[in-house]
Amino acid sequence: MDGTFARVTLADAPDRLVLFFGDSFVAGVGDPAGLGWVGRVVAASYAQGVPLTAYGLGIRGQRSDQIKARWRAEARSRVDDSCDCRVVLSFGANDSGAAMIAPERSVQTLATMLDEASALGLRAFVVGPAPVGAAQRHERVAALSNAFEAAAAARDVPFVGVIAALRASRRWTDEAAAGDGTHPAAGGYEDLAELVLAGGFVDWLR
Repeated sequence: MDGTFARVTLADAPDRLVLFFGDSFVAGVGDPAGLGWVGRVVAASYAQGVPLTAYGLGIRGQRSDQIKARWRAEARSRVDDSCDCRVVLSFGANDSGAAMIAPERSVQTLATMLDEASALGLRAFVVGPAPVGAAQRHERVAALSNAFEAAAAARDVPFVGVIAALRASRRWTDEAAAGDGTHPAAGGYEDLAELVLAGGFVDWLR
């Protein structure tokens, strides 16, 4: 992303409304620029001539079951029948923490949310969980990401896995280590945004 914005406004294109549900990474925790990956992919979409109204609905520390419990009520108050409304789901890292959830339960939670979104007429896009904490947790989250990918594929929903690339990213790992041990700063979120964009986010919007 080069920061160049296309001369396009919401008035120039069909109304697109995208709700981003997830955890602290969706909220952009740790980014001093206040953009996180969500703000960066929204900016990139505008730059490519695809404007949208975005709602960042990430809550720090939430597991998949907690996000599932709130998402429909929060979506209901924001969805507009006159718009092209969609949903992005990105969670799972907290499922491997102290209050660990069985992987099969996490996968079923994602599957249920995707089915609910489909029933509501909302096209979905899934971003896999990011790396967190010690190596043991990385392996659990990586396995969960693979299972999420399969659940999304079974429903013909786009999925972007990010954990392997972010574990290999010096910016992500160095910034997380310099911070709270989990969340990166601006550079790490830039890397995550680039992965989402490379995974076809703007094409999905079109």
